[in-house]
Amino acid sequence: MSNSQYETFGLTGTSFEDRGTGGQPPYGVGGPDRGGYVDTYRPAYESLAVSEAPTEPILPRQKPTLVRTQALGDPAEEPRSGGRAAARRAARRRRTAERPDPLRLLPQALVVAFLAGGASAFVASDKAIELSVDGKARTLHTFADDVTELLAEEGVRVGAHDVVAPAPGAELTSGDEIAVHYGRPVRLTLDGQPHEVWTTAHTVDGALQQLGVRAEGAYLSTSRSQRIGRQGLTLAVRTERTVTIMADGRARTIRTNAATVGEAVEEAGITLHGEDTTSVPSGSFPRDGQTVSVMRITGSQEVREEAIPFRTTRTNDPSLFHGTEVVDRAGEPGTRRVTYQVRTVNGVRQKPRRVGDEVVREPRGQVVRVGTKPRPDSTQDADHLNWSGLAECESGGRPGAVDPSGTYGGLYQFDTHTWHTLGGSGRPQDAPAAEQTRRAKKLYVRRGTSPWPHCGAHLHD
Repeated sequence: MSNSQYETFGLTGTSFEDRGTGGQPPYGVGGPDRGGYVDTYRPAYESLAVSEAPTEPILPRQKPTLVRTQALGDPAEEPRSGGRAAARRAARRRRTAERPDPLRLLPQALVVAFLAGGASAFVASDKAIELSVDGKARTLHTFADDVTELLAEEGVRVGAHDVVAPAPGAELTSGDEIAVHYGRPVRLTLDGQPHEVWTTAHTVDGALQQLGVRAEGAYLSTSRSQRIGRQGLTLAVRTERTVTIMADGRARTIRTNAATVGEAVEEAGITLHGEDTTSVPSGSFPRDGQTVSVMRITGSQEVREEAIPFRTTRTNDPSLFHGTEVVDRAGEPGTRRVTYQVRTVNGVRQKPRRVGDEVVREPRGQVVRVGTKPRPDSTQDADHLNWSGLAECESGGRPGAVDPSGTYGGLYQFDTHTWHTLGGSGRPQDAPAAEQTRRAKKLYVRRGTSPWPHCGAHLHD
């Protein structure tokens, strides 16, 4: 491992040259038999135990005294004065000089321990994770602590309709499997009702299963194996339903995924003719369990002539007594030709329906004059009127005149009932002319000229 690798874990400024090891690590990895470096300082490091510390005091270093040593095999030679004690002291000094300094070994031991701990932490933080994004799996190594951090490191963005398992924020351990499933919008029309839904399935079949839509026997606007891209798709589904068709006195129950009632009727083998129709609109969506009745209709037209009532126009006439009305022009009703549609539904005649009309003859309005003149208090107030002119207009001046119907008679063409209310007896045409005129004046005082609508105007000539 180079110095730069150690710097990665915070060991900058520390090198093996600084420790007097000649660029080699102070501790071998596995020992010489495993291809590592030799631990040359381990015996000296172990000698730091208190139980093995020297019992004799260490004397200050003195200038060495030359001592003659006896060669191996030479006769013994006595040292000079004080020679033996000095030799023992010199030997002790040599052993002390050869013993490693514990204070010098301590920093090197700390560096080795720190590097060993950093390597262990490095191995512990590295995790092997299997990440599957929308079905594409790969294995990666990461130092991320949770799922959210891992997805951020890998640049995987998720939205509100995407599914992540385990959930974002879950802690990671080596060997975990993370799955990301992207949501796909589906514009679904299910049995005529539009819906906007999301699915993580990759095919139409998978989406139907995920949404809980029963696809068996259903109509699909696209193949069940059709793949769904990230942009989504538009899908129409009509599930299979049970519909009962009542026609011609019998019931037919079918299973259908028809889009309209009319299609369901055709699937039941029923044909509509002419004005035949169904109890519900043929273009409506057939519901599960619905009963539809077929109505056999025959139709015809009828033409009728109807009267158009005329309008009456009234104008005030100060020359006529109050309460007197004179019809100057009689009204005539008009005629309208009306066409009706007559239908028979399953043999039962329905109420005719008016489908058209045209005016054959316009009505003619009636014109009436209404008197506003105060009535006379007695017949004397009527003496100055032209009674002869009225008699001439009504009967040609003949007291015994009778109209062709035999209803009216006399000078002023009284009817028998009016003659009796005026005090007369018998028939008016049998009474003298003077009595007829007297009773005519009495009638005028009561009703003005209204009893004589056509000739009453002659009274004022």
